[in-house]
Amino acid sequence: MTRIGAAGELFGTNGVRGIANKELTAEMALNLGRTIGSLRKGRIAIAGDTRISTGMLKAAVIAGITSVGSDAIDLGVAPTPALQFYVKSRDANAGVIVTASHNPREYNGIKFVSEDGTEFTREMDEESERVYKSKLFSPASWDNVGQVYSDDCIRLYIDGIKKRVDSEKIASRKFRVVVDCGNGTASYTTPILLKELGCEVISINSHPDGTFPQRSSEPEEKNVWLLKEVVKAVDADLGVAHDGDADRATFVDERGNFIPEDVMLALVAKYYVREKKGKVVTPVSSSRCVEDTVREEGGEIIYTAVGSPVVVKVMREVNAVFGGEGNGGLIFPEFQLTRDGGMSAAKVLELIAFENKPISELVSQVPRYYTLKEKLPCRDKIRLLEGLREAFPEANFTDGARMDFEDGWLLIRPSGTEPIVRVFAEAETQSRAKELLELGKDAVRRIT
Repeated sequence: MTRIGAAGELFGTNGVRGIANKELTAEMALNLGRTIGSLRKGRIAIAGDTRISTGMLKAAVIAGITSVGSDAIDLGVAPTPALQFYVKSRDANAGVIVTASHNPREYNGIKFVSEDGTEFTREMDEESERVYKSKLFSPASWDNVGQVYSDDCIRLYIDGIKKRVDSEKIASRKFRVVVDCGNGTASYTTPILLKELGCEVISINSHPDGTFPQRSSEPEEKNVWLLKEVVKAVDADLGVAHDGDADRATFVDERGNFIPEDVMLALVAKYYVREKKGKVVTPVSSSRCVEDTVREEGGEIIYTAVGSPVVVKVMREVNAVFGGEGNGGLIFPEFQLTRDGGMSAAKVLELIAFENKPISELVSQVPRYYTLKEKLPCRDKIRLLEGLREAFPEANFTDGARMDFEDGWLLIRPSGTEPIVRVFAEAETQSRAKELLELGKDAVRRIT
């Protein structure tokens, strides 16, 4: 087992986020456009999610990009992984996605993408923040301002996924699938993709609407109650739910039961390690069921700090066969090194087709643990971490402090964006998980 570890005032774990027009303003978006336009001179692709504020912020970013002499390729409204696939496939110098992903509707965000389609690394974000703060942009002369072009990335993305799954095998099963797009960008991709893969598709919340009228953008269990009901009502084989920018997918089995995200991560990891062997990369916050499953199939688990850019960086370094986070963010390196909700939906159907068993039976083979999480106030994170090093000298400090025990683990992780600390506890029994959670909470209270 290997562990590898690691945001500024502006750039958090996933770009810049804040309440639109209050914390994330048009002026900020303009200067972020100038920043990326200065750092990656040339052709910069940009897309956004369905949020009400996205058009405003995207226009400001485009103005910033072109003001410093770079060209902007406007891809309209599209999933984050579709933009990333376009950047990688069309030789753009960089990409920008305007999205707050799973955050509430009043939020928005701006995230930079490298020329290979991957999210900016922490080091790249730090460089971007320095350029942004310096305000030393060089405006282009009137005859050298960048131009704005329009293009489409949806068809390119759908076709790309279809080429990397066994379309015939999926089509042969004639799956019935319910897709909950959450009124986000998946509305433009997943229902079409699955229909073209030969599935009968029933869509809900599939009209783009930035107010998210039916449910929150976060596709967690409490928010996908309608998906669970529809799956049972229509006797579907699978239910799929997306977040706002469709880089994540969560699933409901044929009985209408929500499949925990860590369990699905473990199941797909098992499928990949069995087929390809090799390494699987995931953050320290992932359930031990992932490690158990990977090792059982002869693979190696590598832990990183929390955040998909870190996971992707390590996946590249170790040539991992698969990776992902326990929040529905699965990463398929043979397609692209990014969380991908559309590819997740297609790959899970491929898995079911090859195993020729209901998804409920497949997930029942994954070891189950009891997981508990709690948030506590924490204003002095440095003091907390120093105290944890004294209290738990054997802990792993990749991201916060993780203590592994024979029958479970405890993670105490200060938030990177809020004055809180998150305590995670997992064990083979609920009583032991509660015991570990109390151990973590007592440590936080004693130190802070």
